[in-house]
Amino acid sequence: MLGRTADSLYWMSRYMERAENMARLLEVGHRISLMPGAIEGHRDEWRSTLLSAACEPAYVQKHGEVSAGKVVDFLIFDEDNPSSIRSVVRTARNNGRAVRTALTRDVWESINATWNELVTIKPAAMTSDRLPVFLDWVKQRAMSFRGAVLGTMLRNENYYFSQLGNFIERADNTARILDVKYFILLPKPTDVGSELDAYQWAQILRSVSAHRAYRWFYRDSRYQPWLVAEFLILREELPRSLVFSYQWINTALSGLSALHGKTYKCHELAAETLSRLKAGRMDDIFQSGLHEYLQEFITGNYVLSREIAETYNFP
Repeated sequence: MLGRTADSLYWMSRYMERAENMARLLEVGHRISLMPGAIEGHRDEWRSTLLSAACEPAYVQKHGEVSAGKVVDFLIFDEDNPSSIRSVVRTARNNGRAVRTALTRDVWESINATWNELVTIKPAAMTSDRLPVFLDWVKQRAMSFRGAVLGTMLRNENYYFSQLGNFIERADNTARILDVKYFILLPKPTDVGSELDAYQWAQILRSVSAHRAYRWFYRDSRYQPWLVAEFLILREELPRSLVFSYQWINTALSGLSALHGKTYKCHELAAETLSRLKAGRMDDIFQSGLHEYLQEFITGNYVLSREIAETYNFP
C-alpha cells in the first residue's frame, strides 16, 4: 500500500473520532455551565473545555477573554481552528475522497452525508437550547461512520489503518479529559468530596458515555476519584478506556504485521504501553502522580503516532 493511502485512511478515521470527542467535550462544558449559581468560584468550565481540546492558546490569541458563545463557535464552526468540528469533518471527508476506491460505499456515504448536512448549519442558529441536539447529531454521525467501517470493510490494510487512527485519537482524548478534571478543575484540596466535585466527576463519565456503566460496574452511586480514574484507564470492559484503546491498537498493528510478515518499533512501543496498562495499579498511579502519569501517556501516544507514520511512510 502507498504511504499516502495509509495516511489518508488513518487520518480519515482519526478526524471522525475527533469530531465525536469534540462534541462530547462541548456537552460536558455545557452541562457544567448549567449548574445552579449557588456554587461560586468555579466558572472555568469553558476554559477547561478549551484546555482538554488543546485549543486554548489558539482561542486566546484570536478572542482573548473566554466566553461561552465564543468558545462554542470556535470549537464547532471556526475554520481557522483545525480542531473545530467543521474543520475536522471537512478534513476527514477530503481524506476519504482521496482514497475513495479503498472505501466501501457505506463508509464514503456516511462521511459525505455528514459534511453535506453540517455545511447547512449556521453559527447564528446554534442557540443554547439547540446545542445539545446538534452535539447528539454529531455523535450519532460519528458512530454511523464507525459502524460502517466495522460492518462493511474487509479486514485488510485499509481496515487496520482506519482502526489505528480511531483508537490513537480516542486514547489521547480520554487521557486529556481525565487530566483536565483532576489537575485543573479542582485546584483546591478543600473541594474534594464537595457537591461540585461529585457533579464534575459525573460529567466526565458522561463525556465518555460511561456514567451508567460506572454505577453498574462498581455498584456504587458515589463518584470516587480513584475508581473513576481506574475505570477510564485500566478497565478493559469500558470501550473508551486507555487499556481498551491499546488493545485495539495492538490488534490493528498485529494485523499489519501478519500481512507484511514484519514487525517494527511501533509494534514494540504499542505492546509495551499495553503491558504497562494491564499491569497498572491505581495505588501506584496516584502515589506517583495521576497528572504526571497521564502526561507521560499522552506523550507516549504521540510518539507512537509519529512512529507509525514513519514506519509506513506517511507523507
